Amino acid sequence: MRRSPRLLAASATALALLAGGLGALTLTAAPAGADGPGVGTPYVVTVGDSYISGEAGRWAGNSNSSSAYADALGAAAYNDTASGEAIPRCHRSKAAEAFIGSGTLGANLACSGAKTSTFTDSDGNFKPGLDFADDGAGHIGQAKALQQFATTHNVKLVVVSIGGNDFNFGSIVQSCVVDFLYSPSWAKDYCNDDSSVTANFTSANIAAVKARIATGLQNLRTAMRNAGYADTAWTLLVQNYPSPIPNASGFRYSQSGYTRQSTGGCGFWDADANWANATALPTINSTVSGAITASGLTNVRTLNLASAFNGRRLCENTVGLYEEKGLTSWTQAGAVDKTEWINQIRTVTTAGSSPYYIQESLHPNYWAQLALRSCVRQAWNAGAPRSGTCTISGTGLTNGEPRMALN
Repeated sequence: MRRSPRLLAASATALALLAGGLGALTLTAAPAGADGPGVGTPYVVTVGDSYISGEAGRWAGNSNSSSAYADALGAAAYNDTASGEAIPRCHRSKAAEAFIGSGTLGANLACSGAKTSTFTDSDGNFKPGLDFADDGAGHIGQAKALQQFATTHNVKLVVVSIGGNDFNFGSIVQSCVVDFLYSPSWAKDYCNDDSSVTANFTSANIAAVKARIATGLQNLRTAMRNAGYADTAWTLLVQNYPSPIPNASGFRYSQSGYTRQSTGGCGFWDADANWANATALPTINSTVSGAITASGLTNVRTLNLASAFNGRRLCENTVGLYEEKGLTSWTQAGAVDKTEWINQIRTVTTAGSSPYYIQESLHPNYWAQLALRSCVRQAWNAGAPRSGTCTISGTGLTNGEPRMALN
């Protein structure tokens, strides 16, 4: 079989860039007057990783024919200051879920690739965690950023997504795609039994990650207390992670040959896709849930996103690439229902000629982020925050967003 340029370009070196993980600091100037705890327009603030920062928010669906078909936000999609990104590769998109309106303002302090603790990645990019890190040179953790922001803004809802990168999300995806690309169909090498993958799901590691998430949530409470807030004066909304790919029966490309990756950008064997949905995702989400209990916080609401994108996932047989659906623009009628809400897994991008980032791989795109914005707005509930499970509730757009319901 003749392999496509994308497939031929795939390599473990290029795939390693995926390990940047899920996707630090955007602080707006303090408003005139004495805004602060309980005073001024209420703010929704988002913290955590790429599943809340806005990673992949530039793209409304996928196309192998032309990136222009799906380019909803353009090259400045991730610029959170007038001159570019406040912190490189945090990828806080303009479609991110912080900006729900409904009488609130939004601030996005999250960062693509973030873990519970602050670190610098292998490319030298600063990744603030849910801590009070401060190197004295302007690099601070997200808890400290929240504290500083909340001191001069009326923060009422803090929304957090965290934990996926503590389970090494990017490395797991890398292992699954490498195993798909470099093992023949008659002797499949699955990632779900690779030692580098299973090490993330031992009982000891699960307990360790749960403890780190719990500490991160406690740090957010400390930040708000330090900024002058009583625990009853604000709400922490903790969201979990959505399924990005379907089970084996839901793929529109066969696992035989390499079309699943070379065309679809979803290079998982059937068995690994089933494992991801039946084991990996539930384990990560249950760990997040357990960390909430372990944290002892009393002002928490939860946003269950596990099935939020079902029917619109990457390579799912209910949607397709633009060219597969006879569409040429994300603005065309029906595009939101016919195209994917998860970005393709890209193994390599060509410097200077490709608008894509590898770190956008397998992340909620423009459609998905607007859907999440609707979910958060419904959880905000006009200032009386509530928990719920968010799912697709219909076709088309309402007020420019996909139709979602919080049940």
